[in-house]
Amino acid sequence: MTGPGEYVADRTEGITRVEDLPKAKVVRRSRNFPRRPCPRCERSCYRKRTVERTLRDVGDLVSGRPRSIQLTYSQHYCCKCKRYFNVDTSDLAPLKSHYTHRVIALAVRLVVEDGLPYRAASWHLWRDHRVFVPFATIQNWVEAGGEKSRTARHRRIPRLRAG
Repeated sequence: MTGPGEYVADRTEGITRVEDLPKAKVVRRSRNFPRRPCPRCERSCYRKRTVERTLRDVGDLVSGRPRSIQLTYSQHYCCKCKRYFNVDTSDLAPLKSHYTHRVIALAVRLVVEDGLPYRAASWHLWRDHRVFVPFATIQNWVEAGGEKSRTARHRRIPRLRAG
């Protein structure tokens, strides 16, 4: 049994092949609903299909394995608005992100508050929390303030023609 402050060697140190790393513990979550209200007109809409998304979360420290969340959610269609929309999953992770809010907050805190360089923060996340985040991704999160930019993705700037 290890005690507090006792150095324990990392089992994964020196592994050069990804296949040799411990397999992730998969946790299943579901946001699959038969009907949901439309965000525009509030009309009850039927489920068109289900979608699966894998999220990386802070790992299990007892077993020393990474943790993946297999999220199943429903996509709905509004007959009135003629639009598709997904069930809200923003409480787990930002839109189109592969990592949960906990991982993003932890990575940004390591760089901003603790002053670690990006590569050291990436290694720290793997060594102590069993989640692999490339250092360039951490750099993007820190420069964006920990959030994905919604305005840049949704706003289109019209081009002016020379007249």
